[in-house]
Amino acid sequence: MLVFMKNVSQAGLRRAWPAALACCALAIAMQTPAHAQVMKERDITEQSVTKALMPNETTGDVLTRGFVLSNQQPGALSPKAKRPEKAPSAQMLITFATNSTDLTSTARGALDRVARALQSDKLSAYRFRVEGHADPRGNADTNMTLSQGRAQAVVDYLTQQDGIAAERLSAVGKGSSEPLNTRNPAAPENRRVTIVTVTD
Repeated sequence: MLVFMKNVSQAGLRRAWPAALACCALAIAMQTPAHAQVMKERDITEQSVTKALMPNETTGDVLTRGFVLSNQQPGALSPKAKRPEKAPSAQMLITFATNSTDLTSTARGALDRVARALQSDKLSAYRFRVEGHADPRGNADTNMTLSQGRAQAVVDYLTQQDGIAAERLSAVGKGSSEPLNTRNPAAPENRRVTIVTVTD
C-alpha cells in the first residue's frame, strides 16, 4: 500500500479512493456471518415474518430471517411443485428474564406481531415448530431444559394470549446444539427462538 501511495499523485488518489472503499465494503459484506439475519424484537413485523415463513413451493426457494419458524401445509403438493430443501424459517431474538422462561414486555409485543402474521391469509393454513436455542455456557442438560421451556413459553403465549390454534404449534428445545455464531459462544443470537414452517 505504501508503494502504491508513493507512485500515485494526489489527484490519482482522489480518483482511486472510492473504488478502494467499495472493495473494502465488499470484503466486509462477504464476511458478514449468517447470524446477521436474526431479527431483533423491534424489527419483527407482520410483513417480515410472513415473508420469512411463506413457502415457495414452485421453485423450492426459501427466505430466512432472524427468527426461525417452520410451517407445514396440509395436503399433498401438486405434481409440479418442488418440496423445499430447507423449511422456511424466521430467527428472532425473543427476550426472557435472566435464566428464566418469563417473556419480557418487549417480547410479548413482538409475539403479538408474529401472531398477526400467523393468522394472515398467507400463513393461516400452515403449522409451525417453535425451537428454543441456548448458548453453550453452562450445563448441557440445564441448557436443554431452559431452551425447551422458552420454546413452550412462546407457544403458550401465542395460543393463550393471541388465539393461535394449539394444534398449529409445537415446541422443541434445541439446547446449544445449533449456534449461529460459533466464534462467539456467548453471542445473543445463540440464545434465540426459531419458528419453522412445517413442510412435511
